[in-house]
Amino acid sequence: MSKQYRELANCIRFLSIDAVQKAKSGHPGMPMGMADVATVLFKDFLNFNPNNPSWMNRDRFVLSAGHGSMLLYSLLYLTGYKSVSLQDIKNFRQLDSICAGHPEYHPNSGIETTTGPLGQGISNAVGFAISEEILKKKLGKKIINHKTYVLAGDGCLMEGISHETLSLAGHLKLKNLILLFDNNSISIDGPTSLAVSDNHENRFKSYGWDYLKINGHNYKEISKALKKAQKTKKPIAISCKTTIGYGSPNKSGKASSHGSPLGEDEIKLVRKKLKWNYNSFEIPDSLLNQWRKIGKKNLQVSKKYEQKYRKTFSNFKNLKFFKNLIEREKNNYLKGPKPLATRKSSEMFLNIVSKLPNLIGGSADLAGSNNTKTKDHKIIKPGNFSGNYIHYGVREHAMCGIMNGIALHSNLVPYGGTFLIFSDYCKPSIRLAAMMKQKVIYVFTHDSIGLGEDGPTHQPIEQLTSLRSIPNLNVFRPSDLIETFECWQLALESENTPSVIALTRQGIDPVRLKNSARIESSYGAYEILRTGDNINLTIIATGSETSLAAKVSHKLATDGIYSKVISMPCHELFDQQSEGYKKEILAETNLVVSIEASETGYWKKYTGNNGLNFGINDFGKSAPYKEIYNHFKLDVENIVKKIKKKL
Repeated sequence: MSKQYRELANCIRFLSIDAVQKAKSGHPGMPMGMADVATVLFKDFLNFNPNNPSWMNRDRFVLSAGHGSMLLYSLLYLTGYKSVSLQDIKNFRQLDSICAGHPEYHPNSGIETTTGPLGQGISNAVGFAISEEILKKKLGKKIINHKTYVLAGDGCLMEGISHETLSLAGHLKLKNLILLFDNNSISIDGPTSLAVSDNHENRFKSYGWDYLKINGHNYKEISKALKKAQKTKKPIAISCKTTIGYGSPNKSGKASSHGSPLGEDEIKLVRKKLKWNYNSFEIPDSLLNQWRKIGKKNLQVSKKYEQKYRKTFSNFKNLKFFKNLIEREKNNYLKGPKPLATRKSSEMFLNIVSKLPNLIGGSADLAGSNNTKTKDHKIIKPGNFSGNYIHYGVREHAMCGIMNGIALHSNLVPYGGTFLIFSDYCKPSIRLAAMMKQKVIYVFTHDSIGLGEDGPTHQPIEQLTSLRSIPNLNVFRPSDLIETFECWQLALESENTPSVIALTRQGIDPVRLKNSARIESSYGAYEILRTGDNINLTIIATGSETSLAAKVSHKLATDGIYSKVISMPCHELFDQQSEGYKKEILAETNLVVSIEASETGYWKKYTGNNGLNFGINDFGKSAPYKEIYNHFKLDVENIVKKIKKKL
């Protein structure tokens, strides 16, 4: 038995060694160390089908220690995934190769998620496990009954996101979650003892996890631990004591095998020590056939499953049913419009769509402030996943990483709330959601100095610009109820782009007093007010400052200065419009003015150097919000005065 497993594991080792050496870059040590564990997992436990990588009831395998990406690429090639060829492995870390430096998500490829920032994969795995429990409750154990495995290293467990995520996983008793800890005690700088003296067993047990310790090179121990993991009533961590760079005479167990190629001379010694008498990238037919047989073990099971249950998932994300209700709510509001915080408008929208069968809400301990939880939401609790709302606790990092996993798992659509200022905690996960083109929705309330007395620690200044700088992320900042409804609808209909919806704490005057047959916000920016046919300037604003812009426009008109007000709820959608439309919005006047209670530099792309930018380039203040607006001269009188001077 041991000889067969060792030879299969050596296929992983040498593909990894050779690919890293050819690329002159990469991390060979982890794949060499974890090859034995991965071999037992894929051969005897993991349910997957290379011919149908998206089989709904497959087990998920997440490589959180993404620097060891060659472990995953080797496994995909060996088991017969069409996504990874031997030539792809030879092109490891080269331009446009699927075998990138860290795993990059590709639909239907076997690569379940993009990992690299350490700890993110753990949070994604928790999202996968939560999704499995939700769907199991909705559809039944016969249809959904898989596991999620996540391979994590010392670095993953050092990152703070791991604490938040593992804690929530233990609280929710995710018995379908199995973490394989590559406990090799080596980091890039050297022994982990340089920086860490954690008792990992006590740490996991304090979270409510089961914990096993094994020799990661002993096949019987690996198999026994994985068998036990199938029956646990809690999430379980298996600490696999491994030797990084296993098989290397001079570099095994050392940092030198972590993040650099072994070198041609050392590779010759590894081949000799492990009795691997084959050339670079050569896998003998006898071993490749064994791996391909492993890849075919679930072929019939998967085929029968898809034939039987495909229709179960086909209409799982239909928003059409709710559109009449959405229009009715907008029209009811317009019968007597009044000042309203957009966070409240958002809640009103969620009251309508909360029964969407695939919408999973949540908040990082701010449900009452974010207005993300409605009267119809049911809480997901330990051992009970029949609900549709997750209390993430004060865990912004974990919430956003977990939401990525939920979105990746199936047709579930996650949204989660916190204050806009804390988007800084969420940024790595948001960036990955954008990179992976996932439908994840971030409800960020208290979006400006308008939150008032909580002061500068809670008042976002640079956050909108930071978020707008992320490629493939739509940042919505609606001005009133009508725009809030439109932005939510656009977020739910956006299949390949995550969305931020930035919302006010304070009540703001409505600016859209008529409903429209078209979704105006879908253009990113549109004319919302005009005080004359021949105008002197264009005023652009977002969110709570749009009503301020309207007041400025009316005040200027009383002095014979005419303008148009452009509401710009989404810069990204506006930038996608035709050149003709953009000129219509921006080029009608020589003077373009922006008003937004955030940093002003970003706005110059629309106003030009000749324009005026009213905003804030300093931290906020602790005071009632109207006083803060006046302090920063974001008031009608000051803005009108400066515009007149400019004209």
